[in-house]
Amino acid sequence: MTDQENGSTTTQALKITPLGGLGEIGLNCQLWEYDDQIAMIDCGLMFPDDSHLGVDVLIPHFGAMRAIKDKLRGIVLTHGHEDHIGALPWILPELKGTKIYGSRFTLALVRKKLEEFGLEKQAELIAVKAGDAVSLGGMTFHFFPVCHSIPHGFGLGVETPVGKVIHSGDFKIDPAPLDGPGTNMDDFRQFAGDKGVRLLLSDSTNVMREGFSLTEREVRDSLDKIFAAAPGRIIVTLFSSHIQRIQEVCDLSAKYGRSVIISGKSLASNIDIASSLGDLALPPDFHNAFYGVPDLPDDKITIIVTGAQGEPLSALSRMARGDHKQLSIQAGDTVVMSSRVIPGNARPISKMINDMFKLGAEVHYEQSRAVHASGHAHREELREMIMAARPEYFLPIHGEYQHLVMHARLAEECGVEKGRAMVLENGQPLTLDRDGGGIGPSVPVNYTLVDGKGVGDVGASVLKERRILGEEGVVIVDVILDENDGSIIKGPEITSRGFVYEQQLSYLLEDAKCLVIEQIELNPHPARLRENIKHTLRRFFRDVLERDPLIVPVVAAV
Repeated sequence: MTDQENGSTTTQALKITPLGGLGEIGLNCQLWEYDDQIAMIDCGLMFPDDSHLGVDVLIPHFGAMRAIKDKLRGIVLTHGHEDHIGALPWILPELKGTKIYGSRFTLALVRKKLEEFGLEKQAELIAVKAGDAVSLGGMTFHFFPVCHSIPHGFGLGVETPVGKVIHSGDFKIDPAPLDGPGTNMDDFRQFAGDKGVRLLLSDSTNVMREGFSLTEREVRDSLDKIFAAAPGRIIVTLFSSHIQRIQEVCDLSAKYGRSVIISGKSLASNIDIASSLGDLALPPDFHNAFYGVPDLPDDKITIIVTGAQGEPLSALSRMARGDHKQLSIQAGDTVVMSSRVIPGNARPISKMINDMFKLGAEVHYEQSRAVHASGHAHREELREMIMAARPEYFLPIHGEYQHLVMHARLAEECGVEKGRAMVLENGQPLTLDRDGGGIGPSVPVNYTLVDGKGVGDVGASVLKERRILGEEGVVIVDVILDENDGSIIKGPEITSRGFVYEQQLSYLLEDAKCLVIEQIELNPHPARLRENIKHTLRRFFRDVLERDPLIVPVVAAV
């Protein structure tokens, strides 16, 4: 579609720019732009892996957003998981008064997060429910309920001037959900109509898993059998946002005469929010371990804790190490790991399971028993979504690159024309007008690292130094020179940390001192001397020990 203005031709197109969520699990965030007006879909973070030493979280690079923030008409949230809402506190200070749309439960989680950052007045939170429609910048968003591992998630049907678009959100298809409406595929079919949609964006997380996902009823039945057979305490760890699973554990505890004890800050917060909204019915005998643990027989206790991913400071990890103030793992316990393993967390989870077995506990986890059902659709459910939408163009989202590729191939199997199932990377905009679709020029999207109160001040060079410190250690050279003639007033003194055991290899550090003295004699100018010391000692330690510590010369001239 074109407009003629002053003799020039401008193309009216929908442009969707992913700032995160493609080629990774997390950081889900997209900008949708039409006619110079923008809506943001989700604003998530990602948790660090082993390569992000000391980093707290990763958030999208908002450079592209800052340049066009005056055009933003609102933020639409599909659901309340951290990988969809967690980055809001870092972008909202620049978007004062922004309207945020989401379900009541999603916005309750957002409100709690903003209060923690002192940002509760930075945005207008507008609750929507299934069937509502919101118009933002020439686009009308319809909210369809979907079944996921958190209450009140939405898929989106979006009417745009270039055709209908469906965003699946995170979803699965459960034919008989324990709670809520589930994913009603008729909503998507009716929105698509007889002709289908121009574009479908769909969750790719579980495209590699054949068939259909496990239902929540199957998980509940499996948990029931564990409760019936457990001789002592039952300890359940799960994602703190999985309110339905928490409800199942509470219901089974009441059935078998067990009191429920919880431990974990995020768990307690989400339980408070869910119960206040009527999404969770707590049993009468319910306790938070922070305020004390009741003295009850082991076979009358159920404990729900955080720590499903082996996080070092989580309740379950501390219980396994014996560091928890109120609780510990003991012989006779039955531990249920009711969650999936997030990529990158397999090692700490495996260690924690081994530690609990050593302490005499019986541990059940996803690979050994049906104690967890994913909130993401498996391959046949993804096929059903594609067939319901019958898209002209297809964009796989929410997954690692291999997931996106396999999902695009599945779309082609379902009838999407080859070349119209497009695998993008973050920063590559998809443009769609009445004539067709294509990929526009990329924008910078390298994620931003958050370390404590520092945002973006930790980059690749800092992470490299941290990695060297962790793997090779540090050698500090301290010397004071006379600024007039360059003679040595004090030093050189050499101290190492995490490099060598100084008492055993003191001769090595003495040799290093001699090399430093040689460099002082060659060129005592402080700036040049620092570089020469670094180069000389790195080469020396590589030759002698095949190690490459961080060299820190401290040279002063007085």
